[in-house]
Amino acid sequence: MHESILFGIACIFLLGIGAQWLAWRLRFPAILLLLIAGFLAGPVTGIIDPDELLGDLLPPLVSLSVGIILFEGGLSLKFRELRQIAGVVRNLLSVGVIVTWAIAASAAYRVLDLDFGIAVLLGAILVVTGPTVIIPLLRHVRPSAQVGSILKWEGILVDPIGAVLAVLTFEVILQTELQPLARVAILGLLKTVVAGGLAGIVAAFVLLLFLRKFWIPDFLQNPASLMAVIAVFVGSNAIQAESGLLATTVMGLILANQKKVPVKHIVEFKENLRVLLISSLFVLLAARMQVRQFTEMGIESLAFLAALVVVGRPASVFFSTLGSELSWRERLFLSWMAPRGIVAAAVSSVFALRLSEAGYGEANILVPLTFFVVAGTVALYGLTAAPMARLLKISKADSQGVLMAGAHTWAREMARTLVDQGYEVLLVDTNRRNVYQCRMSGLSAMHANILADRFFSETELDGIRRLIALTPNDEVNSLACLKGRERFGRDQVYQLIHEEAKEEWKYGPPAADFGRYLFAPGVTYERLDVQFGEGAAIKRNRLTEEFGYEDFRKLYGEEAIPLFIIVDGELTVITADTQPNPKPGQTLISLVPAPRG
Repeated sequence: MHESILFGIACIFLLGIGAQWLAWRLRFPAILLLLIAGFLAGPVTGIIDPDELLGDLLPPLVSLSVGIILFEGGLSLKFRELRQIAGVVRNLLSVGVIVTWAIAASAAYRVLDLDFGIAVLLGAILVVTGPTVIIPLLRHVRPSAQVGSILKWEGILVDPIGAVLAVLTFEVILQTELQPLARVAILGLLKTVVAGGLAGIVAAFVLLLFLRKFWIPDFLQNPASLMAVIAVFVGSNAIQAESGLLATTVMGLILANQKKVPVKHIVEFKENLRVLLISSLFVLLAARMQVRQFTEMGIESLAFLAALVVVGRPASVFFSTLGSELSWRERLFLSWMAPRGIVAAAVSSVFALRLSEAGYGEANILVPLTFFVVAGTVALYGLTAAPMARLLKISKADSQGVLMAGAHTWAREMARTLVDQGYEVLLVDTNRRNVYQCRMSGLSAMHANILADRFFSETELDGIRRLIALTPNDEVNSLACLKGRERFGRDQVYQLIHEEAKEEWKYGPPAADFGRYLFAPGVTYERLDVQFGEGAAIKRNRLTEEFGYEDFRKLYGEEAIPLFIIVDGELTVITADTQPNPKPGQTLISLVPAPRG
């Protein structure tokens, strides 16, 4: 018994993280692979049965996980993003929600022929999009900053709003007298806002107080913050049902926008936890589906889904963006991005059970219909959002740019070579003269300290994919990589090898504790400076069958240092722990010694 439970839990994590990794390798929407993996492991093969595996623990675990994900989502919301999009976000969360609710409820009532109360409840459930689906899709699609911010804010904040609407609708349905309906709805809304809002505010300020006073040691800060999120979620829900989602969102929002206590380590911890939770939740969601739920769906269900996609979302965006400065392309893309996620599935399961117990037979259709909409919208938007963004020309091109720390003479030569090949390069230096020389030669440069606390968070780095640290100061290079890997990832930060690592190389490649070592063993700043001083030059060679890499070596000798390889437009930085092996058809950028004699 215990072994089968452990096996099931292991399969959930294995399939979830495996699907995420495969999506990264294939550059494919992770959400789709997660749904496929869960569906194959659940109804197709029967390897995972979430209800048997977790039993009554499943609904509360799902709800708690969503609360934690919303807290992490709140941590990613910066008020400065609202300067140009505040009106659109406000309208989407008010007018847009009402329009979506009305159209979804009308479609459920007219097309699916549901009882009016059940139709209104289904409409309330389906107003949510949510960070569990929006954030992974945004990472895949990479739309323009303005559109991405709008979708992120809407996706995170609409979850608690949708949950509250569903709760209020459910309470109204159970009322037998017509007179107190308005009072029930208004009272429930006020209780949710007060309970959730106050709980989130109090929890955030208490946690900040403990962090500011150093009453929590460093090694307990992440666990303590997780404990606080769980406590405020459960406590708020105990006061008013489903208000915990609002509480955790508010808590994250406050922590993200205060400046008295650094919370970067908490953000990083929650980001990792979010990936694990989203992966597991979608596998569980898909594994709970039944094949018959889809085979029993008739043309009416497809028509209902079409109404949500073709009528509901476009109408919501149309009324929400009236008078805004968004272009028609941006509005059209917003109209084509409303996947439903975990919250809709979880809420429908809870209310279907309670309404069935109260004698509402039609409530049993809530769960399969919601799962059908979740799967349908995730598949539709997951497959079409990226092509739509490219068609509308609002997606960011696959970033290949380079951020260079150091703008001295030969760093400028490297930058010029890359710019001539069509790559974006931004040089950063604290030396004003170096920055001036960059700008005079037509290179993008900024006078700044790359080690400043807010450099990476406040500098516009769209289109930049990697960091190359070329300063004469080994410590600056290492610290720049340490900070830069939070933005670019450990595999995309590079630094010149320092003397200590150069000595260690005699016994094998040393661990790159900060950045990956550039070019070749022994290529320090001093060596490059000497070679450039002796007249070495950066050359670009297009390799062919007639002139391959061996011919290059014969021509320039072993002193030539390969720097970069370009393969079908993809820039690869050569590192000291890899042997360059460029093929015909590829472009090799290298430092070649000055001609002798």
